[in-house]
Amino acid sequence: MGEGLQKVLAISALVILYLFFSRFGTHFATMDTFVSILDSSYYLGFLAIGMTFVIITGGIDLSTGTVMVGSALVGGVAYNVWGFPIALALGMAVLTATLFGLFNGILIGKLGLPPFIATLGTQFISLGFCAVIAKVQTQTYPSLSSPDGWFKMAVYKAHGFPVGALWLVLFFVLAWILLNKTILGRYAYAMGSNEEAVELSGIKTANWKMLVYVVNGFFCGLAAVIYSATYSSITPQTGNGQEMYAIAACVIGGTSLAGGIGSLWGTILGVFVICVLKTGLLSMQLPVQWQQVLIGVVVLLAVLMDVIRTRRAKKV
Repeated sequence: MGEGLQKVLAISALVILYLFFSRFGTHFATMDTFVSILDSSYYLGFLAIGMTFVIITGGIDLSTGTVMVGSALVGGVAYNVWGFPIALALGMAVLTATLFGLFNGILIGKLGLPPFIATLGTQFISLGFCAVIAKVQTQTYPSLSSPDGWFKMAVYKAHGFPVGALWLVLFFVLAWILLNKTILGRYAYAMGSNEEAVELSGIKTANWKMLVYVVNGFFCGLAAVIYSATYSSITPQTGNGQEMYAIAACVIGGTSLAGGIGSLWGTILGVFVICVLKTGLLSMQLPVQWQQVLIGVVVLLAVLMDVIRTRRAKKV
């Protein structure tokens, strides 16, 4: 099964899900629901874009969910406790996430730790460290009616207009250029296909792998900014599970967990499949437990297709 075919399947799944929920869901086929789907795609989209870079190298990052929420928490502390202007506080959130990405990159690229183990450790570190900085206190970002509430209109929504979609498109284009038109992207695909061959050709894969995780951390920081504008109140020691939605979006869109194969176009398709599924299941008034079960089934099917594709590629 080729990457192109999996994209077609992702598009088909998106259309089928939308038509199904329009028929059987409550008030699903409305503009409000469409806007809700769009709104829920922003921070997940940023997480999934960064995750695509990592998975293409053959790696994984289990810390992105907690890093996103933890970075938003640090930004909240910078605003509420340290007295930073809101723009600088949001910059602190992006910087914090990028530093966690650098930390992962050093562990994996320089020290040679397996990505699963390294990022699992970072998940716990970010979960606890950011909570310590916040003194385990919920951090609140300014409301839309407050003087600093302008940041919500600047990054999330202004008078009903989906500003967040514009930021997602902008950084999607930048990420696409980075992945497809630069040496970093070429080396990412090469490392995912055959890292040993890349090393034998004289390329220092450790440095490039570290840079990939830094890019991932940066996109986690952007997700943290959108997350802060979306939810306003950031609770310490949360975020677990968000990385699974990002991984699922990548796999649904055709990015292979074996590495070397993937595209950002497919990832964005996967993001919208996840968002339509979550919103549609809510419109059918299913309990949260059943929502998680069905989303898990979709992820397993996507991984199964990836496994079949990898096996066929090895036979060829």
